[in-house]
Amino acid sequence: MTPEIRQQLHRLGGTTTAGPTATLAEFLQATTFSHPLYPRSYAEQPSGLDEFYQRHSALYSTNATAFYEALLQHFFSNHELPYGQDFFRNFRFTPFTPNTPDFGELEGLVTPNDLRPIVAGTDPLEFSCICYSYGFPDHYFVCLSDPRPHNPTVYGTDHEVFFEELTVVGSLQDFLDRYLSKEEFLRIAQQHFTSRNAAN
Repeated sequence: MTPEIRQQLHRLGGTTTAGPTATLAEFLQATTFSHPLYPRSYAEQPSGLDEFYQRHSALYSTNATAFYEALLQHFFSNHELPYGQDFFRNFRFTPFTPNTPDFGELEGLVTPNDLRPIVAGTDPLEFSCICYSYGFPDHYFVCLSDPRPHNPTVYGTDHEVFFEELTVVGSLQDFLDRYLSKEEFLRIAQQHFTSRNAAN
């Protein structure tokens, strides 16, 4: 995996135990996040901030530093409250590989030949889900035989049209760049509350 991707993971608070010679599958399997990921578009609709403020306005008034520490702890804890966040995942999906649990799951829906114009990889096409979200599409995958394993292409699909509709999202490095670090999230929250209080 490229140093830039490792830096992106570190920036976002992820960890990996994969060594420099790890395969794409090994790298993803060894990568974890203990918290959700917030897309940069969160700044346009910062869900949950006003509700948090209402519950902790007294703390904001008396100790803003403690307020923001509590805010980060809440928003970056391992929860699934619907704040518009995404969730890193690393499960393998092998619908075209015989003698695997997923084999045949897409039968009657899509074949490898259907995916060839979009997906770069070798047979049997195997995937790893790297993220899911509350938005559309709600699942993001990489192909484990991507010809650029150090920075593979990310594909998006939705549970309602699972793999029947597949779109190219971009490289893994660009995909990770879509998300806010804790520091960036904090600046958005601070700006939101400053504007909120100035208007009152």
